Amino acid sequence: MSGYLFVVPPLVGHINPAVGVAAELAARGHPTAWAGLPEVLGPLAGPEAVVFPCGVPEFGPGGTAQRPPELRGPAALKFLWEDFLVPLAEAMAPGVAAAVRRFRPDVLVVDQQAVAGALVAERLGLPWATSATTSAEFTGALDGMPLVDAWISGLLAGLRGRIGDPERTGDPRFSPHLTLAFTTPELTGSVVAATGPIRCVGPALAARRAGPAFPWQWLDPDRETVLVTLGTANTDLGKAFLAACQEALRARAGRLQAVIVDPGAVLGAPAPDPDILVLPSVPQLELLERAVAVVCHAGHNTVCEALWHGVPLVVAPIRDDQPVVAGQVVAAGAGVRVRFGRTSAARLGEAVDAVLDEPAHRAAARRVGASFRAAGGAARAADHLEALSDRRVP
Repeated sequence: MSGYLFVVPPLVGHINPAVGVAAELAARGHPTAWAGLPEVLGPLAGPEAVVFPCGVPEFGPGGTAQRPPELRGPAALKFLWEDFLVPLAEAMAPGVAAAVRRFRPDVLVVDQQAVAGALVAERLGLPWATSATTSAEFTGALDGMPLVDAWISGLLAGLRGRIGDPERTGDPRFSPHLTLAFTTPELTGSVVAATGPIRCVGPALAARRAGPAFPWQWLDPDRETVLVTLGTANTDLGKAFLAACQEALRARAGRLQAVIVDPGAVLGAPAPDPDILVLPSVPQLELLERAVAVVCHAGHNTVCEALWHGVPLVVAPIRDDQPVVAGQVVAAGAGVRVRFGRTSAARLGEAVDAVLDEPAHRAAARRVGASFRAAGGAARAADHLEALSDRRVP
C-alpha cells in the first residue's frame, strides 16, 4: 500500500473533489492524510481524517482573503496572487514539510492553489500530482496576455527560491508526473499539457459529510425547481443579483419554485414563502437531483455538479476563472450567459426560459454529464495515483 498526502488551500470548492479521491484510496487500503487548515478541512474530510495543520496568513474569518467586492478582471487577478496565493504558499510550506516528515507519503496530491505542496515535494524529491479543480489554467485562459503570464511566472520563481528547489524550472501549478483534471473535453474543449500528462477524470463527487438540513416537504411536486447559488466565496457581491433572480422567478411562480442560497443574508431575513425558499446553505448534490435549471456564478464545482445531473445553467461569471468556465458552458450548448453586474430581472427571466424551453440546452447538459460519468471520477483518479506511486518517480 502507498501513502498519499493531500495538500489543499482553505477553500471548500477545492477540498470537496479531493475528499472523493481520498475516500476512494482509503477504501482500497491506502493510508491517506491531509495538510491544510484543520478548521476548514475537518468538517469536509470527516472526523477520522488525519490532518496535519498548516499555517495561513491573517486573512480573516474562515482563513480566506477578503477581497474588495469591486475588484474585477486584472485587479482581481493581481489580488488573488499577491494577497492570497503567494502569502498562502509561504505560510503553508513549513506545515507541509512537517507533514511529509511525519506521514512519509509516497505521493503528494497538491491542489493548484496550494503551491507550497508542489514546491516542497520537488525540494524533497517526492513525486506529486496536481489536483486541478478548475480547467481555466490549461485551456488558454492567459492566451494573448504574455505580460500577465510572465508576471505570474516571476511570482512563482520567487516562491521557488524561498521554499522550493532553486535549480528547478517547471511550473509548480502543473506536475511533470500527473495532473488530475476534474472535467472532460466535452465541457472544456481541447486541453493542453503544460509540463506533464493531464488526465481528465470528470467530477469526483462524494457524499457530503455535513450536509445542512433541508425542508424537503416545502418542494411542490407540481412545479419545477430552479436552484440559485453564487457559491461560498461571493457573499459580499450578490445582493442585487439575487434580488433580480428573486423577482424573475417569482414572476414565474405558476410554473416554477426557486431555492436561493444566501449565506450572507444579503436578502434580509426570509419570510415564509410558498414560491421562493431562501436559505444560508443547502445540500446541493441532493437538490440537483430535483432541479431543472441552475442560476450560478459559473464556479467550476457548481457547473460540473449541475451538468453531472444533466441540469442546464444560466451562468453569470464574476471574476477569476468564472468567465472561462462560463464560456465553456455556452460553447458546449449547456446554458446561457448573462452579465452579473448589469442583468435585470427581465433578462434573467428570459435566460431561465431559454434553458428550460429550448431542448438543446438540456440535451447538451446531459451529453456533458454522460461524459463525466464515463470518465470515472474518483475511482479513475485513484487508478492514476496508484500508477504514479508504482512508478516511484525518483
